[in-house]
Amino acid sequence: MIVLYNVLSDIALDEIRTGLESIPPGNLVRAGLCVAMAYATLTLYDWFALRTLGIRHIPYRAAAMVSFTSYTIGHNIGATAFSAGAIRWRIYSSWGLGLVDVAKICFITGLTFWLGNLAVLGLAMLYDPGAISAVDQLAPAVNRLIGVGLLVGLAGWVAWVWAKPRTIGVKKLNVRLPGGRSTLLQICIGITDLTFCSLAMFMLVPAEPHIHFFTLAGIFIAATLLGFASHAPGSIGVFDAAMLVGLPFFDKEELIAGLLIFRLMYFVVPFACSLTIMGIREVVLSIRRRREMERP
Repeated sequence: MIVLYNVLSDIALDEIRTGLESIPPGNLVRAGLCVAMAYATLTLYDWFALRTLGIRHIPYRAAAMVSFTSYTIGHNIGATAFSAGAIRWRIYSSWGLGLVDVAKICFITGLTFWLGNLAVLGLAMLYDPGAISAVDQLAPAVNRLIGVGLLVGLAGWVAWVWAKPRTIGVKKLNVRLPGGRSTLLQICIGITDLTFCSLAMFMLVPAEPHIHFFTLAGIFIAATLLGFASHAPGSIGVFDAAMLVGLPFFDKEELIAGLLIFRLMYFVVPFACSLTIMGIREVVLSIRRRREMERP
């Protein structure tokens, strides 16, 4: 937050308004579509986890609702591992799943998130390690080595689960990991989700100076991970500061305008939709319970 305060200390609100007006309407539409596709891909997180754990009585529509509501609410209120887990428990318990089942689902979905992030970040560090240096303050050569390490580690993980069935955990918390082919699908789900998110941000940054998509994607993923690690509600302050520090060559007011639109599209609107969905669900369940109690 201190970094963000220092960056924003000389910002003129009129210039931010001008920056908002300078974003082409077509880019706003494309960014909105990319955010929608990112959330559509996000619904596959729970679906994949359920199929991996052999839970097949829960349909895709329920898994999609859980993924959407748990992640949007979790992202906005912070401490995603706990807040998203609570939403999952609230919904999946009505399908007969217990706390151990929900914990395993959270583990598999978290694994999908991290495998996708490590893949994209590793590729970005290889492509443009200097861009990441603005965020992590490490030398480009060090970032390139980290990128190589991430991709080698990822390849090693795929080879490890491909060799034979693997499990992790103890007793009731023992989880059978996805096999080799399933892990590749898992990584693709994570990469697709992050690619659409990065594309949305790419549509909202200033047109000049030109920046390559992979450069922006690397900075975006690094900023996202910093925001996630901070557990701040909506990654507010941390994500924004990292983006501003990582993209110093853009006009500050125009970049802030793009970040505000992205935050509205990716955080605020989905959060409102999720609260509405959960509210309607609770009302429907309450009415059903009342009717059951009134039956003779």
